[in-house]
Amino acid sequence: MKEKWADKESRTGRIIGGLRAAYPQAHCELNFSNPLELLIATILSAQCTDRQVNIVTETLFKKYRSARDYAAAPSAEFEADIRRIGLYRNKAKNIKAACQALVEKYGGEVPRTMKELVELGGVGRKTANVVLGNAFNINEGIVIDTHVTRLSRRLDLSAQGSPDKIETDLQRLVPQKDWTLFSHLLIWHGRRRCVARWPDCENCEIQADCPAGRKVLNPKLTVEQRKKVRMLI
Repeated sequence: MKEKWADKESRTGRIIGGLRAAYPQAHCELNFSNPLELLIATILSAQCTDRQVNIVTETLFKKYRSARDYAAAPSAEFEADIRRIGLYRNKAKNIKAACQALVEKYGGEVPRTMKELVELGGVGRKTANVVLGNAFNINEGIVIDTHVTRLSRRLDLSAQGSPDKIETDLQRLVPQKDWTLFSHLLIWHGRRRCVARWPDCENCEIQADCPAGRKVLNPKLTVEQRKKVRMLI
């Protein structure tokens, strides 16, 4: 039976409550001390772990203090500074272009609107949402990464495939004041409990409100059947 919209909204509220209780300290795990550092770290984080980015930015942020510093850095030298990061050449090019635009258009400051941010080199909606939500406390949208995509499907909050459509579905279900927090909660849960290959449904804090978890924990299934279901969700 298809879930009524009001019931899905209520279930989403319980999911948020359960995850807030499980992860009261949920936050952006990229290290930063100002909007520019967060912008740089987020660009670097594409297809790379936050842990790896934090290792690189620990020294990077001491060397480059302003948008002008990044823009003026020799390309070969800057590429060497971030060489440990995947796709470092393209990311170096994007960061330098973005910082040049910051210098020329915004006096070296990171702008506070989605429109202005996505016009910067290497900055898409996901990166802009990270910066707006975490550097400026502006709930413009919901960050859609691999964890949010996976959990949105398992929790039956969105069956869409594209990030834009998933975000639209989640924005209809989640109160705007919680948009930034909601992405953190799903990311933390996705890294610590609802992992991609073998979700820990037995110990999940929100299993009562997770359709995928209920399938895995169906008491009628054999151990082998449960393994197969867990691999498919």
